[in-house]
Amino acid sequence: MAFFIFQNNLDNVENTLYRIAENENDLDNLNIIKSVYKIIEDSENNFNAVKFGIKYVSKYNNNSITFIDNQSINFKSKDGVRTYIDCLKLPIQQFLDNNLNHPLFNRWKDYYNQLNNLNLDSITYPMNKSIEQYFNDLGQPSYNILQIP
Repeated sequence: MAFFIFQNNLDNVENTLYRIAENENDLDNLNIIKSVYKIIEDSENNFNAVKFGIKYVSKYNNNSITFIDNQSINFKSKDGVRTYIDCLKLPIQQFLDNNLNHPLFNRWKDYYNQLNNLNLDSITYPMNKSIEQYFNDLGQPSYNILQIP
């Protein structure tokens, strides 16, 4: 099962999602104090939909999450993809700079390098999928920024 980590005590409040974890190991390796957050266990299908940008989380109520379809994935040119990747790389680099001994350090270092080495000219534009989905379709590792410990 996957986990969605929210700001605590904010039922029915929009935009309170803090992190996502694909499994118990990833949840245990997040740099959080679990008791401070509302952690909701959910399906792998919903996790992947959020991870790949197909859906986004609107809010939670008790242990129920409201998901909304994402209709806005459309990279018209490589400049849009480049900008998006640059936005992803910043928090990954911050994590790498501050967590040299973290158990997931190598995963995020490899992903950072994967983002750096992506040949933007090999992508057909417009691209109507997320970078995360694009990597997954190629059989490459794919992570959502919400998974950063």
